[in-house]
Amino acid sequence: MSSATANSAAPRALLLGLQTPGQSREEAEALLDELAELAANLGMVVPARPLVKLRERNPRFLLGAGKTAEIIAEAKAHDCGIIIFDDELHPAQQRNWEAESGLIVIDRHEVILDIFAARARTREARLQVELAQAEYFFPRLRRAWSHLSRQRGGGVTQRGDGETQLQVDQRLIRERIQRLRADLEIVRKQRDVQRRQRLRVPLPTAAIVGYTNAGKSSLLNALTGAHVLAADKLFATLDPTTRRLRLPTGRTLLMTDTVGFVRRLPHRLVEAFKATLEEALVADLLIHVVDASSPEAAAHHATTLSVLRELGANSARILTVFNKLDRVDDPLLLTELKSQFHDALFVSAHTGAGLDVLLGKLDDFVSEEATSQTLLIPHSRYDLINRLHQAGAVHREQPRDDGVYIEGLLPKRLLDSVREFIIPPPVAQLHPEDSAASHAVA
Repeated sequence: MSSATANSAAPRALLLGLQTPGQSREEAEALLDELAELAANLGMVVPARPLVKLRERNPRFLLGAGKTAEIIAEAKAHDCGIIIFDDELHPAQQRNWEAESGLIVIDRHEVILDIFAARARTREARLQVELAQAEYFFPRLRRAWSHLSRQRGGGVTQRGDGETQLQVDQRLIRERIQRLRADLEIVRKQRDVQRRQRLRVPLPTAAIVGYTNAGKSSLLNALTGAHVLAADKLFATLDPTTRRLRLPTGRTLLMTDTVGFVRRLPHRLVEAFKATLEEALVADLLIHVVDASSPEAAAHHATTLSVLRELGANSARILTVFNKLDRVDDPLLLTELKSQFHDALFVSAHTGAGLDVLLGKLDDFVSEEATSQTLLIPHSRYDLINRLHQAGAVHREQPRDDGVYIEGLLPKRLLDSVREFIIPPPVAQLHPEDSAASHAVA
């Protein structure tokens, strides 16, 4: 198939941006740019993308009747079969638009759901996406079945007397939602077991979070030598990946790459992806990655913090890292970011610039999470000695007759396992004159 033929077969969509009260035109245009990128990820051609200033919300069409007719005419003039709203449409508004235009009308949330559905790979991710889709489409079923008359049925497993096709579908999708939730609960329990197994080698953990396409997977690859998919597109990977990072001092940190965030992320996706995003909830450190080359970097930073608050992960310690330093063409933009985020690091996962500073910061963090201890571990407990080595906690080791003498920095999570083998520091001996002085004072 030629590229021209493939392109002609691509769905054509008009994107409708909405500048809401209190929103600047620049912000509305930035969101519309993002919607265009989302649509491109689904292989759509976008010949038109008008931006409408929304003064008040019309309950029937969201827009006024005149503007609605104008948008429909523009979509048909560009031979578009789809209209995509850069906002959430209520089911009734969606039905009204489709009845009025004869076109497919969807919103930003549906586009994001479609992308997630296309990118999900593991069983967990597929379950999460299917649940989010089922909850989204349930109130929209009437759009598909409103033209059907009441049907007569029979039998226990068939629809009952007078049950409409719509009611059958609603019942089936409710049952499907219940099954998906039950399946996801099983997956969450399995993930919890896996997490507890990882904690048997109680290494400090860091979760990489941030806006989608900020370069989170690229950073994980650059630091750990992993081979996680790192494509230049939104939501390139949905499944969390955990890798060991060996720090310059020899200590080890577990790093997890998580799904990216996006503005106006459907709330049902936040709920559906709780199992995936739980890695951010339990991590000792959050590495918040931001695309330094994006003019919307500050807005992306704020969006990620907002989603973390929604997840309940905002109390964790956060290290902000601006990535893609090699793509920053405007020195003024970089100066403004450094002024606004003076505690942040600036790196390039592509060129390696600044990664040594980041590794040093991570090493400092792990050191802060550890305490200097001296141990004498019996020869019968080489399992503990092995765990200490895996954690990179051993600085000095000496076999003795009564056990293995170890000096090192122990992660706090490991202390309870070895507490009984800690050698207390020696008590200082008083000199005779100090003792006499003590008695004299008494």
